[in-house]
Amino acid sequence: MISPPQPTITSQSGSRVFACFPAAVLTIVLNDQDQVLLLCHPDRPGRWEVVNGALEAGETVWDGALRECHEELGGEVKIRPITALHAMTVAYDDAVPNMISLIFVAAYEGGAVRPGDDMAGSAQQWADIDDVVAGKVDVIVPRSQPWLFSRAREVYQLWQADRVDLQIPLSAPHK
Repeated sequence: MISPPQPTITSQSGSRVFACFPAAVLTIVLNDQDQVLLLCHPDRPGRWEVVNGALEAGETVWDGALRECHEELGGEVKIRPITALHAMTVAYDDAVPNMISLIFVAAYEGGAVRPGDDMAGSAQQWADIDDVVAGKVDVIVPRSQPWLFSRAREVYQLWQADRVDLQIPLSAPHK
């Protein structure tokens, strides 16, 4: 199969051409008991996932991650973004053979979880990270990446111990 042509965008000066990729944002939400918040869509019983979704046009990656958390966990949940954890390229389908997936870590700070948007009616659980890593919980998003949960716990514990600001302030684009 031949991959579809990759869309591009050209800088204002015309001196640079950049590839445009579809992007997904995934957020591993952790609590102070080293547990990860997982959702299970009613159409996929027994299969769990972290908050995830597509980045929308015009959004920053953090805005997209926070929007997905608000939509999928409900408006009462309060989270604190900690840091970006990992980036990878995945094949979504034949039409989207290269999608960037950006994985973030966030701290749960309270509020009732009431799944909404495309996750309305989903079951929810706080799962022990060791159970996820050991494969005792069937996590489909992110699939086959149990080390991400261990790494998320390490970053969360670093932040929890020192309350350091792991996300640098965003600056204006270079001209």
